[in-house]
Amino acid sequence: MLVLGVETSCDDTAAAVLRDGSTILANVVSSQDQIHSPYGGVVPELASRQHIKNILPILDQALQTAGVGLQDINGIAVTYGPGLVGSLLVGLSLVKGIAFRWGLPFVGVNHLEAHLLAIHLEHDVSFPYVALLASGGHTLLYLVKDVGSYDHLGGTRDDAAGEAYDKVAKMIGLGYPGGRAIDDLAKTGDCRAVRFPRAHIKKGSYDFSFSGIKTAVWHYLRSRDERQWRNQIADIAASFQEAVVDMLVRPTIKATIAHDVKRIVLAGGVAANSRLREKLKERADEEGLEVFSPAPKFCTDNAAMIALTGYQWLKRGRRDEFCLNADADLTL
Repeated sequence: MLVLGVETSCDDTAAAVLRDGSTILANVVSSQDQIHSPYGGVVPELASRQHIKNILPILDQALQTAGVGLQDINGIAVTYGPGLVGSLLVGLSLVKGIAFRWGLPFVGVNHLEAHLLAIHLEHDVSFPYVALLASGGHTLLYLVKDVGSYDHLGGTRDDAAGEAYDKVAKMIGLGYPGGRAIDDLAKTGDCRAVRFPRAHIKKGSYDFSFSGIKTAVWHYLRSRDERQWRNQIADIAASFQEAVVDMLVRPTIKATIAHDVKRIVLAGGVAANSRLREKLKERADEEGLEVFSPAPKFCTDNAAMIALTGYQWLKRGRRDEFCLNADADLTL
């Protein structure tokens, strides 16, 4: 089965072709980082306009790379939520048009579910596993029991981890996107230089909170002369990152042990963070747990994970109707 995947949930335009749910024939992504960088974050209207410009060239490139045409495709998968509604509608409208013209079955994919299953693009991970989904828009913890069977264990009570990275990066002048910049800078700093607070949620909860760490960094910068803190910017980045990583790792390990699961999967853009990968593996090794991390290209938004999830549902007989609409607030 050849499945075409299309992803336009936020600011990345992506298309992929997947054979039999395992062989990636093409995975093309066009980033909008340079467009949104001057604004310090994604501007929804600019994102949707750029998707309109990019979607057909990206689709053509994916098909050419895969060496196939639309007449060879057996089914299509497209993100229909959650995300920015204007962005979602670009991909969804295109896929509906293709499906109608070529008489192809299509399925709308939950972007969160795709992240939870993305690990299967590279690793044969047995169910069940606990998945930490951390990105610019989400920080969630799930018990993944099978395709379509997910138990929500916890989530952020305020900001997402990736959002905290972006806002702190802006505070210290690193620009947007902030996650990669802080991760790189932190490698040259001392993570013990500044003891930023860690949020502790009540016992028995696997929730997260990142609003406090942002405020703590802001107060730290305000309490010092700018020349002083700029001289220790690498230490600030490393100390901030260590606090965020601690707050991500602790509930994940607790939830995995409590549910008697032996496998942990990282997912989402923040899963590409080198310190998170390192520290989660250290703690998992201590507890006799396995950690599986996708390659960075499968952590950030991509269409290969959409095609994979679509393949799983198409082979189970699911078909969506043309009345399917974008759902910006879709949950899992």
